[in-house]
This record gives sequence, structure tokens and C-alpha cells, in this order.
Amino acid sequence: MKLSRRGLLAATSAAVAASATPAAAHGSGRRLRTGFERLAADGYALLDGRRVGVVTNPTGITRDVRHIVDVMHADDRVDLTAVFGPEHGFRGTAQAGGSEGRYDDPATGLPVYDTYLKSGRPLADVFTASGVDTVVFDIQDVGARFYTYIWTLYDCMEAAQLAGKRFVVLDRPNPVTGRAALGPVLHKEFATFVGRQPVAQAHGMTVAELARLFNGEFLTTPVPLETVLMTGWRRSQFYDASGLPWVPPSPNMPTPDTALVYPGTCLFEGTNLSEGRGTTRPFELLGAEGLDGRWAEAAERLELPGVHFREAYFTPTFSKFQGKTVGGVQIHVHDRAAYDPVRAGIALLVTAKQVWSGFAWHPDNWIDKLTGSALVRTTIDAGATADEVVAAWQDELAAFRRVRAEYLLYR
Repeated sequence: MKLSRRGLLAATSAAVAASATPAAAHGSGRRLRTGFERLAADGYALLDGRRVGVVTNPTGITRDVRHIVDVMHADDRVDLTAVFGPEHGFRGTAQAGGSEGRYDDPATGLPVYDTYLKSGRPLADVFTASGVDTVVFDIQDVGARFYTYIWTLYDCMEAAQLAGKRFVVLDRPNPVTGRAALGPVLHKEFATFVGRQPVAQAHGMTVAELARLFNGEFLTTPVPLETVLMTGWRRSQFYDASGLPWVPPSPNMPTPDTALVYPGTCLFEGTNLSEGRGTTRPFELLGAEGLDGRWAEAAERLELPGVHFREAYFTPTFSKFQGKTVGGVQIHVHDRAAYDPVRAGIALLVTAKQVWSGFAWHPDNWIDKLTGSALVRTTIDAGATADEVVAAWQDELAAFRRVRAEYLLYR
């Protein structure tokens, strides 16, 4: 993987009073404060005199579960004039692959604009039509490259630059920690909305760190970027250490436990097996008609660190195998610190193909879009073990980790 160092100064030039320095951002025994909490505590000074639009969804909440749009709309110190909704919508009413469209929010009367699947000049035109001069981003990410909100961030940064707007990112925790980047790195020829740029499958970054990476490495012309960092967050913390309430970022991300396994088990979207949509444990339950306990036994024999695989049967209420009883596995993580979700996902793909003759990739090779290249599919088809598949991407991952290190803001 080749990443330019172009734009590094532009990415680091957003030193403003509301932004914590890397040395101050880690905290020590203090309550975590999100970017929005710090922005509000500063009297919204960063937004003074600006016409503001917010890119957000139901996760953009305060500690007492009020939505930041409702809070800012009621505060005379903020001229909030528009809201921009991503996939699933601003208020979160749409399922995967959907959005809420253009409407006026009943609670605030604010115009809500749809950003889903818009990018470049068409999205810039949306920002221009809204009349805002500053775009604020506040969405809870889950730490996986193919979760679309980070590419909404990227597309909105690019569009804000084209439209001549300031861009402000309010930071929130990576719920599965920021300890390490894991998994294969996307190849540019496989770029889609589930991966625009060469980023590892589990990136191990916060949205503010990603924004700086995007500005410094990928955007042709950097956007005027300002980041309001958290205090009191450490890279080793899982979400339950944050003290923050969890709001599902999307309909099939009900708990932080889902986020923990998602960077690996979302790969089953690229197969004919169910990834657990339509159950109460999406991405933790996997299966298909014709599968039985042999799959769990094969996966368990690998003795992967931090995880057990249990034979399970379930009936999805929608999506693949709707209304049918299927067999498969349930993932039980017993040591989060030792668990590698991407390696576990690869191991489950390899063993599913070994024990079930009905295994097939999605017809359009969607697995290649999710993994970022044809490497995973072709090596598994060639009979590689899970360890051999993981070994095949290590050089590219090491290169990404070196670039990533330049943009990390917390200890």
C-alpha cells in the first residue's frame, strides 16, 4: 500500500481552544467528556457567529440522552439552521441500505437533508442549498472500515471543501478500543461506500483521528478542519468503561457486544449464510439451512484466543432465511483483550467452507468489497488455512499502521 504524506500540515493546523492537545486528551481517572460536552462547556465559542449544519443520527446524544440537535436548537448561542442525515436517517427510522430523504424535523422544524449515497459535487450542492457555513459531524462509529458512517464523514469533508465550508468533528470513543489496526487494507480499485480509501478492516481510530487521516492523506485539497477531542478516554478502553449511554448506531448494532464481533462477522454478508440479521443477536449468530454442530466443533478446535463457538439454531424474522430454522454458531467472547475479531471472522469463513458443501460467496463477490481486495476470497478458495489468510495481508497492514500512528491523538 502506498499512502502519500501530502497534507499532513493541513491536517494538524486545526489547533483551536476547544480542541485538546494529544498530551491532554488522555485524562487520568477522570470522567470521559465527549467532543460535544466540551464544545457546550465552552459556550459553543467555536460556532460563534456561524450558520451551523449538523451531520448526525440517533447516537448524537448527551450523557442524559438528549439529542444534540434538540439541545443546540434550544440554545440562543447556536445558529443551528440545518441537519444532515446519513444511512438509516437522522432520527434512525430506516433499515440497512435506506435513508429518510428530505423533510422538516417535526421536533425542531429544522430542514433535514439526506446525505446517503451522495458525494462530491452533488453533496457540496446540498451544503450550499442549506445555507450553512460550518458543517459539524457527531456520529458514534463502531470501529470497522465497512461501517458507512466513516465514509459519510469522508464524503462530507470532501463536499465541504468543494462548497467552501468549515468542518468540525466532535469526537466520541471507538467502542472496541483504539489499541490496534487489524485485518486487510483496502485496495483502491475495490473502493465503494463500504470503503473509500486504503484503511484497515478494523482501524482502531476515533472519528477525529480518521478525519485528520483523511485530510492529511486522501483528500485532494484538505478541508478547513477543526476537531473537538474527548478528555478522559484511553485507547485501551472498551465502551462500557466510558460511562456513556449506548444508542444503537444502526438497527442491527444493538449493543457494544455486537460492535465487538462485527469487524469479522460482517464478512458473512459476502456469503450465502445468515449474518444473524432478523435475530436479537445480529453478527453474533451465524448460520444456514443444512448446517449443524460440526461447524462450531471445527471452529472451536482452532482454539482462538478469547472466544468460544457454540452450536446454535435460530429463525430470522427478516433478511436471509426469513422464517426458516437454520443451524450455525453463536460467538461467545470471554476475553475481549485477547480476542481478534477479524481473525475470528476469517476462521469462521474457512471452517464453514470446510464443513458445509452448500457454502457460496455472494454472486457479485461482495466479499471483495468488504475485505478490500480479492485476497481473502481467492486464498480461501485455494484451500488456505485461517492463519495463512491472515499472514497474507500483514505487510500491507504494517504499512497502514505506520501512517496511522501519525494521526493518533490519545494514549
